[in-house]
Amino acid sequence: MAHSAALLLLADGRLPAGGYAHSGGLEPTVHIHGLTDVAGLEDFLEGRAATAGLVAASFAAAACRAAQTRQHALLCELDRQLDVRTPSKATRAVSRALGRQLLRAVTSIRSIDVPAQARRDMHQPVVYGMAAAAFGLAPTEAALIVLHESVAGPAAAAVKVLSVDPFAVQAALARLTDFLDTLAQQAGEHADTPPDDLPALGTPLLDLAAEHHRNWGVRLFAS
Repeated sequence: MAHSAALLLLADGRLPAGGYAHSGGLEPTVHIHGLTDVAGLEDFLEGRAATAGLVAASFAAAACRAAQTRQHALLCELDRQLDVRTPSKATRAVSRALGRQLLRAVTSIRSIDVPAQARRDMHQPVVYGMAAAAFGLAPTEAALIVLHESVAGPAAAAVKVLSVDPFAVQAALARLTDFLDTLAQQAGEHADTPPDDLPALGTPLLDLAAEHHRNWGVRLFAS
């Protein structure tokens, strides 16, 4: 990887892109479905990566390629298609809010070619793809960043929500690394896939949890 440091920068949870305020559906899952320990957390993370994570990563890979080739209309279509694949209104709002914050963070440090016709609150995976292209990263690397984000955020939230050993949580993440690499390769193969044919895996329990969570009066995380 010729731009390894750039990949680490974009994947770093300390990048001020807003992810720290979100649990990726973990908080409502804990309370609604009774997730209680690190073993359950690991199952949750694996399932999330294989479904919502793979979809998001595939769109990031396709957005990276579209940005590399300056296909602005395609970027807008990818954003629209990802909207269609996100049935939860709450999840759509979170994805766009995170995309907006990510775009703000990245454009403060690197010039990004944002389509003139695009909304300023594009979905987070599409913005990750554009950011990866701006840093010279490949579509598979854009996919890996998104997959890492899809599990690292909930894992960090678990330490607060479940009061579990942070070392055990990191061990669970370590056990998922090979799986994430495999998913990133799969997602990267979709870099040139037409938007209509990109993965459309559903996560109904996460969607329902997101809708319940946004109506809670007291919560630790925004999602």
